[in-house]
Amino acid sequence: MRHALTWLLLGLLSIALTVAVFFPAAWLGQLLEKQTQGRLALGDAQGTIWNGSAFIGGAPNKSDPVTPLLPGRFSWHLSPMVLLGQVDLTLENPSALSQAIHVTGTWSQWQVSPSTILLPAERLSALGAPLNTVQLTGQMRLSWTPLQLVRQGIKLGINGVMHLDMHEIASRLSAIKPLGAYSLTLNWQDQKADLTLKTVKGPMLLSGTGNLIDGRLQFSGTAEAEKGQEERLAVLLNLLGQRRREGNKNMIALEFK
Repeated sequence: MRHALTWLLLGLLSIALTVAVFFPAAWLGQLLEKQTQGRLALGDAQGTIWNGSAFIGGAPNKSDPVTPLLPGRFSWHLSPMVLLGQVDLTLENPSALSQAIHVTGTWSQWQVSPSTILLPAERLSALGAPLNTVQLTGQMRLSWTPLQLVRQGIKLGINGVMHLDMHEIASRLSAIKPLGAYSLTLNWQDQKADLTLKTVKGPMLLSGTGNLIDGRLQFSGTAEAEKGQEERLAVLLNLLGQRRREGNKNMIALEFK
């Protein structure tokens, strides 16, 4: 009986190891969709969780095919030491990343190396409304300092600073191209990020501050046109918020709560 039990345990261990070694990369896509509530997905996932590749995409509706959001394919290498609680992950994509991203740590705490990722604005329409209505174009680059990530129950705490630089931004709703260049800073402290939006150059001027707490955005700012561009930007500005007057200027209140 003891020998039979031993062989059974060895057989189960062998099966478990085989499953772990050949754990399909496609299963990571299901995890990503669950964690992002369906906003992001992996497309054409190949390989295993240890060595694989895929493109990152989105689908406004579950029935829609996954559309790439970022250029190129992401490839990863995950050390099997993760089974013992030690995380060592390398993520590469020469088309989208300025340099490879290295993630190290444990099951509950990770350190993410700094990098910059290219975010083509026109591909954001795949995330659905209102981005598919505005249909932005231009180039966006998200960069970050070394990040500290800590799992806090079912939530994730982040510490570090991110910068989103937006250049040559335009919209199909405006004949003025480009609308301008903008900078958004996110200062992360645990599950909260303080936001600051500034205009680098117009003709559409945006500014404001806010925060992101547990995925919920609170933002208060203004949008206005440079002098001489008020009529040409009127339609787009009216779609962004409620018009108000401050001094001798007509402003659009940008309020998200």
